Amino acid sequence: MTQAGRPWAVGTVGAAPRLLGERPSERESLAAYEAAGGYATGRLSGRALIDRVETIGLRGRGGAAFPAGVKLRSVADRPGPRYTVANGEEGEPASIKDRWLLRMRPHLVLDGLLLATHAVDAAGAIVYLSDAEAEASVARALDELRIPSSVVRIVRVAPGYVAGEESAAVRAIDGGPAKPTDKPPRPFEAGVGGASTLVSNVETLANVPSIAAGAGAGTMLATLSGAVAAPGLYELPLGLALEEALDAAGGLTGPPRGFLMGGFFAGVLAPRALALPLDPDALRAEGSGLGCGAVVALGDNCPVAAAAAVMAYFARENAQQCGPCIRGTAAMAGVLDRLARGEADEAGLERLRGWSVSLRGRGACGTLDGAANLAGSLLREFGPLVDEHRTMPCTRCAEQLDDDPGGGTRYALEY
Repeated sequence: MTQAGRPWAVGTVGAAPRLLGERPSERESLAAYEAAGGYATGRLSGRALIDRVETIGLRGRGGAAFPAGVKLRSVADRPGPRYTVANGEEGEPASIKDRWLLRMRPHLVLDGLLLATHAVDAAGAIVYLSDAEAEASVARALDELRIPSSVVRIVRVAPGYVAGEESAAVRAIDGGPAKPTDKPPRPFEAGVGGASTLVSNVETLANVPSIAAGAGAGTMLATLSGAVAAPGLYELPLGLALEEALDAAGGLTGPPRGFLMGGFFAGVLAPRALALPLDPDALRAEGSGLGCGAVVALGDNCPVAAAAAVMAYFARENAQQCGPCIRGTAAMAGVLDRLARGEADEAGLERLRGWSVSLRGRGACGTLDGAANLAGSLLREFGPLVDEHRTMPCTRCAEQLDDDPGGGTRYALEY
């Protein structure tokens, strides 16, 4: 696992590890997982487990932070048949947590998936992913458990930013393209094969076994990268301040110019973000978000150039299905590219301000919302810097964009 040739760290802050395990550098075998209490009998199950998940307030870890108990109950209360999906298609380029869980702790994810499947009385389960190594690890784990494909099957798709959206997962599982569909209906209403379907992120499911054994909501996984001394995957207490989280990653390599939050989805924040807690509600109140728990520290990278690169990524990676998204992301990318090169005018920035508000909620998935978040947060958090770029060409930003023709690839992580 590397970032620009540097080895990645995997570590835990605070309490004993719940998600990363005691030996995070080794793939956990069935024997090791069972020895630590995995797949144990006597745990909460069925409706009692749903009650417990609701009571402790477990939130989804895929990006939206939707209450996991509400999702479980919504599916359990629908007429059968029902299905469950472990969503491990990690679309955010700045995140590696889901791939790590599927590769290194497949039994933890499968245990959570089986508990959820039983809780909603589902007819079958699917592990949905795009990573070949994760697929091999999960397949091996299912063989170890001797679970037939009629009970749990694996569906692998090509990776893509929109492929992990829940309706895109359902569409791909049913044999279509991994692209979102209009809502309603949502998967809990009509999902796989038209049946009510629970689509849950793999980190969310990885929390379920310990909850079934009586634990609380627990911890979160954060992918910390960019201008940090020890980039990697960290298990953190919920609500830990960003500065404390970065300290766990060896601290920053220099004064930060800003942060890409929630992967690419939650936009950019100024250095004031260091004092903010990694909590979805607290960050939402500040005009940002936790998303998938990925944070990129911007050191030498100017926030304007970073926003332009990420917006170019949105313009390239959208599903090419919704007119507002196709035209909107392209238009915003054009303005930000000109801004980074010192060629934007006030009329263009005014249009960008308007789009950052008017385009929200107009796509079939959240891509357009993420693009609007990015534009709005840049204008809000970095007003003086934006004005400076409007009046004076920035050769450094132009060089960064020219070195990143794919748009955002400098912030994409390899694992």
